[in-house]
Amino acid sequence: MGTLTASRQGQRRSQQEQRRGHQPPRRPPQPPKQRRGRGRGTIAIGISILLAAAAATVGFSDLVVTEDETEEVRSRRRARTFWRTFEIQSLDGTGNNRRHPEWGVAGQPYLRVAPADYADGLSEPQAGPASRFISNRVFNDTNRNVFSENTLSQWTFVWGQFTDHNMGLVQGGDEEADMPFDAADPLESFTNDAGVLPFTRSAAAPGTGETTPREQINTLNSYIDGDVLYSNDVARLEWLREGPVDGDMSNNGAKLRLDENGLLPRADILGDPASAPAMDLDGRMRGTPEAARIAGDKRANESLDLTATHTLFAREHNRIVDELPDSLSEERKFQLARRVVIAEIQYITYREYLPTMGVDLPRYRGYRSRTNATVSNEFATVGYRAHSLIHGDVELTGATTRYTTEQLAAIEAQGIEIERAEDGSTVHFTVPLNLAFFNPDLVEQLQLGPLLQGIGVETQYNNDEMIDNQLRSVMFQIPTAANPACLDGAELPDCFQGVIDLGALDVERGRDHGMPSYNDMREAYGLDRIESFTDLTGEDTDQFPADPELTAGDEVNDPDSIDFMTVTDAAGLTEDANLEERVGGPAVEVVKRTTLASRLRAIFGDVDSIDAFTGMVSEAHVEGTEFGELQLAMWRQQFTALRDGDRFFYGNDPGLRDIRRIYGIDFRTNLGDVIARNTDIPREEMDENVFLVPAA
Repeated sequence: MGTLTASRQGQRRSQQEQRRGHQPPRRPPQPPKQRRGRGRGTIAIGISILLAAAAATVGFSDLVVTEDETEEVRSRRRARTFWRTFEIQSLDGTGNNRRHPEWGVAGQPYLRVAPADYADGLSEPQAGPASRFISNRVFNDTNRNVFSENTLSQWTFVWGQFTDHNMGLVQGGDEEADMPFDAADPLESFTNDAGVLPFTRSAAAPGTGETTPREQINTLNSYIDGDVLYSNDVARLEWLREGPVDGDMSNNGAKLRLDENGLLPRADILGDPASAPAMDLDGRMRGTPEAARIAGDKRANESLDLTATHTLFAREHNRIVDELPDSLSEERKFQLARRVVIAEIQYITYREYLPTMGVDLPRYRGYRSRTNATVSNEFATVGYRAHSLIHGDVELTGATTRYTTEQLAAIEAQGIEIERAEDGSTVHFTVPLNLAFFNPDLVEQLQLGPLLQGIGVETQYNNDEMIDNQLRSVMFQIPTAANPACLDGAELPDCFQGVIDLGALDVERGRDHGMPSYNDMREAYGLDRIESFTDLTGEDTDQFPADPELTAGDEVNDPDSIDFMTVTDAAGLTEDANLEERVGGPAVEVVKRTTLASRLRAIFGDVDSIDAFTGMVSEAHVEGTEFGELQLAMWRQQFTALRDGDRFFYGNDPGLRDIRRIYGIDFRTNLGDVIARNTDIPREEMDENVFLVPAA
């Protein structure tokens, strides 16, 4: 409704008072007024006298307000109004949902979509086939690569990990529950001196697991709000920001701390590495903790690509700070840059990443305080685990002039393959994934620009049941002294003496967290239950073939059961998988000697016995997406809740519009633009959508 004028307001009040039996006070009699027309002459004469006097003292031109000056005044007024209403987003999610203050806040239990499923109803994990036994028969890629049928780039799994670390990290526990390792398994090709696969259960949320089902704690807040860069801890953030680390946030600079080369700071940048925030240390970094690069999330050194992405957005924060006026305080510049970077991450996630993956969400209709944005246990433990996407190597190309002969020799000496162009203009690097783990110095050696560009050029692996052996068997392991340069390929089992299996960990974590079975999970997400193994995989049969290469009656334990027979590329060309030289493109579809459905039937016996993770990754893809039905439903539900239940989501945050109007900084950007702004890679040398591999 429009605003009432003063006279209409008075008339309405008078009418209301009369209806209540009251009379407004009567005005005393007024003396008659002398009529003077409209008084224009008197007013005009007065104004003329004032202007003349002013002109005589300061000059008439000094009184004219120019259009530029008027806009400057308006801009200052808008800025004052903005800062009176600008709400600083908390680090841990507190205050995001005012109706339900505990929703999405760090340190709270994960949400449950389905009832917890423990063997004793409280805490004991469900029994099932050994996780490594499942892995050897289902997740084993036998050192073959199968790529995305939708030509998605490696940015899809890199961005997925970056956003995962923004909204979830389960609280670790100290209850050891190692997984069995059977060295006599006919499908086991790796040596494991430990004799078991190490596993520690997640900590139980206080008050759970004894009289009520065991729950787990998310140590991060659930909102996509830059935790990965800024952390949810004030003390950690103080170290991350430029300035002294003395417990006084008021003397911090607006920028994030970087080294002299614009890279994430090492733990020893301020002297004592022990005083730096804690970071996860594994693999090669165990012996050199001072070399850890420090970021908002302690997992930033896990992989080369992840460290590079952290670096990119730390640079983007600092770039935005440089765009802000010097008149602003350091704290205000920091908070403005933080708000914009958070919105950029959200914008890229919802406008590029999810659509490219084939995740279509309901139309956004604004913030909903009754939508719980808390990350669900099912999504964190099962749905967001897409480890089959991860490449067994990192590839990039750079101009030869970027690197000295000595630098190239040092890179090659580490086990990184270098291929030089015939004309000598470029060098191509292939970094085995094992070398990319916990090796952040490679960002400087290979250079940030070519590294980020390279992620967008290589096709990602298919989101299926197969996981690269770099993750499925030797994740974070160091090669033996006898084979220090043996890092990839069929000879991989000869390189290591321990086994860490990410696929087996995924299965075991589901049991640890009381995940429902595959069919119960489908039902919880509104999907029909699957009645047969072939319905699950989309294959024609769940029976083993009569093949002389297979051991009749014990096919599931025959190593030949997982042989690749044919491969098909994106153009539909099918070839013998065992040809020494194929003419087709990268494989996007494969046929093995036995169907996945037949192996699942032999392992589990009944579709209702399949665990949620194994069943989810075994589903045939929904057309136009990278997912089967269950995983797609889980992503849709969680990312809708993260959007609709976030009061600071970019679509609901008017402060972002004011930042654009007052300071000229727009959060609406794509990932390629962010890379071009913060590296020496020109924008035209990258695809418009870097989540897709450029057309040949």
